[in-house]
Amino acid sequence: MAKQVINQGTAPTGAGGDTFRSGSAKLQANDNELYTHLGAAADGVLTVDKTRTALGIDTDKTNLTILVKDSLRQSVELASGGEQTVLYTAKGQPTYMNIIQKFDLSTIDASLSGTHPAFIVNGVEKPEIFIGTYQGKIVSGELLSLPNVDPTVSTNFNNFLAAARASGNGHHLITNAEWSAVALQCYKKNQQPLGNSYYGRSSEDPLLVGRRADGLNPGDTSGSARTLTGSGPVEWRHNRKPSGIADLAGNVWEWNAGIRLVNGEIQVIADNNAALLTLDMGESSVQWKAIDGETGNLVTPDGNGTTVGTVKYADSSTADYTINGANFGAIRNLSTTKPVTAAALAKLKALCLYPHIENTASYNSDYFYKNMTGERVPVRGGNWSDAAGAGVFALSLSTVRASAITNIGARPAFVSL
Repeated sequence: MAKQVINQGTAPTGAGGDTFRSGSAKLQANDNELYTHLGAAADGVLTVDKTRTALGIDTDKTNLTILVKDSLRQSVELASGGEQTVLYTAKGQPTYMNIIQKFDLSTIDASLSGTHPAFIVNGVEKPEIFIGTYQGKIVSGELLSLPNVDPTVSTNFNNFLAAARASGNGHHLITNAEWSAVALQCYKKNQQPLGNSYYGRSSEDPLLVGRRADGLNPGDTSGSARTLTGSGPVEWRHNRKPSGIADLAGNVWEWNAGIRLVNGEIQVIADNNAALLTLDMGESSVQWKAIDGETGNLVTPDGNGTTVGTVKYADSSTADYTINGANFGAIRNLSTTKPVTAAALAKLKALCLYPHIENTASYNSDYFYKNMTGERVPVRGGNWSDAAGAGVFALSLSTVRASAITNIGARPAFVSL
């Protein structure tokens, strides 16, 4: 058998193994003792269980280059206590991720049940998802999660989506299902993050500041007041620790995939299927489904946003199955004849499209706004000038997918497919 050398490079792996890079030591290996995925891993990367690195293998057959552990990934995992890791894109670029473990909705609220939809892709439950630790930066055509950079803005939804997918299978633009999973855990743990909500500082606490990309002082209302990713204090992290997801509240709004409004009708991509590499999320895609206001089931919309019996946002109308609110925590049923049922509300609550606790103060006045005309794609979190309106539950459904605005960015995510 010919000599087989593993190419230097790294690729995404789950938490169960280690990713290694090529070193100088050589080892003889027998055919049937090579790992089955040796030649199949992306970019020739070998992922092995820690207990097998000794490799007590025959010495008379194949020369194999031993791989040494990825030092960057190792240092990040060690420093974060395993809450963060580093994945690698199709071009071998590092992207920093937080590992979020699967949970049941009943752990958030006893009235809810079932695995959170963020952990269901193509009908298969996933033990974990990976959320970008930082707001995204497009580098060499790939959307990366990197510390201490000015996040990419002024790019439309489709371009961000393409850049996220360019990183490789499993890499994607953060979905609304994933965002809601993190937001609900923040609420449950009483750790809703603060952030850059007033020109480089927190509107709630002016002593909490980040480093502005334009070099101006925090609080200076001139300039473009984005802060460098992750440059704020731990109060700006989702778990209030250095190992947390940064800047979910404020700084720049973030495009979310997998939900939209069509003339006020709420439409979603089932579960977390918006994470799939080739799933069509175009304006005319058949993957979009409306939500039945009685059963909560996903149904095929009529294409005009006027599907009979589905959940819709409204301004003040009391039409069947309509909801609205002055801010996220205030969203309520409007209909006096056919309000959205508990079954349908459960679907909305899981996706943070409706408050899971009917207590306005619980959501810190987080912003809610929508536009009822045509297709509108969501942005989440708020920006540097939204003050108390910025927050992990902040939701704006007013932007068209072609918009490219200086206060809207994006965040990458990953799921093993």
